[in-house]
Amino acid sequence: MQHVGTGPATYGLDNHGILEARTVHWNLSPPALHEEALRRDEGSLAAGGPFVVLTGQHTGRSANDKFILREPNSENEIWWGDVNRPIELAQVEALQGLVQEHLKGQDLFVTDCWAGADPAFRVGVRVVTEAAWHGLFAHNMFIPARADEMAGFKPDFMVINAATCSADPALHGTRSETFVIIDFSARTVLIGGTSYAGEIKKSVFSILNYLLPDQGVLPMHCSVNVGRGGDSAVFFGLSGTGKTTLSADPDRTLVGDDEHGWSENGVFNFEGGCYAKVIRLSAQAEPEIYATTSRFGTILENVVMDEDRRLDLDDARHTENTRASYPLDFIPNASADGLAGHPKNVVMLTADAFGVLPPISRLTPEQAMYHFLSGYTAKVAGTEKGLGSEPQATFSTCFGAPFMPRHPSVYARLLGQRIAQHETACWLVNTGWTGGAYGTGQRMPIGHTRALLSAALDGRLATVPTQPDANFGLLVPQSCPEVPGEILAPRNTWSDKAAYDTTARDLVGRFNDNFDQFKDYVDPAVLEAAPGAG
Repeated sequence: MQHVGTGPATYGLDNHGILEARTVHWNLSPPALHEEALRRDEGSLAAGGPFVVLTGQHTGRSANDKFILREPNSENEIWWGDVNRPIELAQVEALQGLVQEHLKGQDLFVTDCWAGADPAFRVGVRVVTEAAWHGLFAHNMFIPARADEMAGFKPDFMVINAATCSADPALHGTRSETFVIIDFSARTVLIGGTSYAGEIKKSVFSILNYLLPDQGVLPMHCSVNVGRGGDSAVFFGLSGTGKTTLSADPDRTLVGDDEHGWSENGVFNFEGGCYAKVIRLSAQAEPEIYATTSRFGTILENVVMDEDRRLDLDDARHTENTRASYPLDFIPNASADGLAGHPKNVVMLTADAFGVLPPISRLTPEQAMYHFLSGYTAKVAGTEKGLGSEPQATFSTCFGAPFMPRHPSVYARLLGQRIAQHETACWLVNTGWTGGAYGTGQRMPIGHTRALLSAALDGRLATVPTQPDANFGLLVPQSCPEVPGEILAPRNTWSDKAAYDTTARDLVGRFNDNFDQFKDYVDPAVLEAAPGAG
């Protein structure tokens, strides 16, 4: 086995059962990884220098192909069900053997890195990949180990991405040829049958979501930024709600765009990079993110380019889920250390395609717990294959159900404790529709959303009189600088008031039906904060 680059002196791949690889490339620099990826014809350079790859049939996560090993040490801590599916030890051992055999004689790329910017809580992760560009992805997304850390690096968790290795469902107990297997006992993740790089990122996030609550850390699917006065803000939100876009604010320092922990020390980024959705990205509305798409070092997944290597970010022929992976410092005002103090504000983002929720509202602590557990947004035609013309309500608890191994109440209790301890203000922001539902109304202007957020974060909305929303009980500000007053109360923006009332009642029912699963895990005060409860 030939070795290239800087690897560990004492803890090599043989400790992970990986033997007889042809060449192991240890911790190559981004330029070297680019060279290897081009030499292997894994992708192409576009104008400006980004590396463009196509991920084949998998252009997003294979959520139904993720399994967790059922084993005694973690079995009682896992929230088993549709999200966290069990797999048995014999099947995992067979998959391990399949992967180890598959990797024999191959060139491999190893990235030793940290997940977590706070040294008190970081987790050492070793990512082993077949493709050089997957190694570059790991280098972008996590925090690379320093040169002085590499020789003695012993990972806390191992991620083996055998993208071209296919499972046999009948033999391995998988749903298809694709598999993402998390083994908390051996501290290993096995990925196969998919080239979509997001599986690497989200597997590590799932690991942290399992490990950190035992250390008193709330793991969060959120972005974080910091104002000039040192006030940090947390932005929860599902894909398409504006989490990445709204946190990239030229007047505030970006700590990170997707995954963070909230500990006794404050908040900290889990990552060293960003993984932004770039379909129809606008240079006017999202200039900082747009600029990353024409830089060397950025990976673009499934983005279309012409024969002159010019990008077309509006073309969704491969997928609506086009992505850019880039180091955090590609954003001009990004944090250098990934650390911030305790949040002054928590913002929960939703893209309400039913046009019912106010553009901004203040939440009581109990309402914040309710909406955190609900994790609501709505999907519309064009965001996913197979969606019809009507909006579809989506509830993803903690704004990240696919990545939460523990019961949602574990994370909700931690959030409630942190909010109470630090007197954090909480807001619900609708980046979705106004003046009617999808198909009738229009998308909330991003300029208005930014103005509302700025007023919330800098304290101007704190003293503005509020009016409870008739359906949801949310405290709606009656005015905001630079925002037309008529959009603040959503019913006023509908020409057909009876249609609004019907749609609102329907959405309240959807919220309450979804929350039935949590009613035995929350205090009565949280249940009283439910829509329509007042």
